[in-house]
Amino acid sequence: MGKNKFHDGPGPSQRQLRVGELIRRSLSEVLARGDVHDPDLNRMSITVGEVRTSPDLRIATAYVLPLGGTGRDDVIGLLARNKGELRRLVSKKLALKFAPDLRFQLDETFDRMDETRRMLNRDDVRRDTAADPDSGESGAE
Repeated sequence: MGKNKFHDGPGPSQRQLRVGELIRRSLSEVLARGDVHDPDLNRMSITVGEVRTSPDLRIATAYVLPLGGTGRDDVIGLLARNKGELRRLVSKKLALKFAPDLRFQLDETFDRMDETRRMLNRDDVRRDTAADPDSGESGAE
């Protein structure tokens, strides 16, 4: 059997990416419409940034963040408490052999982006990354 030249390394397959995006959209829709029978969860606006699936598609990890960042501590507990109902509602919208087990983690992408932006705006870093006109290096040779 030939090696797949387009998929080297431990990265997710096209199927994992496609199913993860389908789960993300379905979960976002369920949370936005307030289909869950938990008033505490329905009061929150939750952003689902990404969903990563295991290679066998049986586990889906959703990276979530409450809108505005308030209630970060509560959102994971509320979602975990309603995991069974969310799994049932999401699986209705998907045509998969098995409904994936949903797991939830805080999405820290925005925090990392802010930290990177702060780091790149520091004077010493800006000085090190700027082109030095006296060195004679033009960057293109």
